[in-house]
Amino acid sequence: MFLGSYQHNLDDKGRLMIPARFRETLDGGAYITQGFDRCLMVMTGEYFREVITQLNTISLTDPNARLLRRMILGNAFQVELDKIGRVLVPQMLRDFAGLNGEAIVAGQGDYFEVWSPEAWGEQVKQMQDTETTNQRFAALNLSGRPS
Repeated sequence: MFLGSYQHNLDDKGRLMIPARFRETLDGGAYITQGFDRCLMVMTGEYFREVITQLNTISLTDPNARLLRRMILGNAFQVELDKIGRVLVPQMLRDFAGLNGEAIVAGQGDYFEVWSPEAWGEQVKQMQDTETTNQRFAALNLSGRPS
C-alpha cells in the first residue's frame, strides 16, 4: 500500500527516485499516466489492469467515457525501476505535471501521485482549510461502519 508523501528530485534525464517504501510494491514494474488535477498517477501492473477493466465497462458511445480512456490510456507508459530505484518519467508527462527538478510523491493507497511542489502546495492549502474541508466531506460516512 502506498502511504505518506515524500519530496524527491528528478535528474537531468527525467528520472524520478521512487521512495524506498514504495519500491518493493513496484518490483514488477509500474504504469505511469496523466492523473487528475495536473498530477501523474503511478500504478502497479495489477492495479492498472483493474483500471482498464473498469474503463472497459463504460460505453464507448459516451463521449465522456472516450475522453477518460484517452486521458488515462493514451498517456500511459510502462516503466521499470532501475538498479537504484528510479523510473524515467516521459517528457510529455513531465510537461503536463510541470515537473522540473523536484517532485512530491504522495501515496494514495493502491497507487501514488507525482506532483510539482507548487501544485502540491496548493493541494495542501485546500486540505488545511478546516471549514471548507468540513463542508466538503460532511456527507461522507468515514465511520468505518455501513450506513
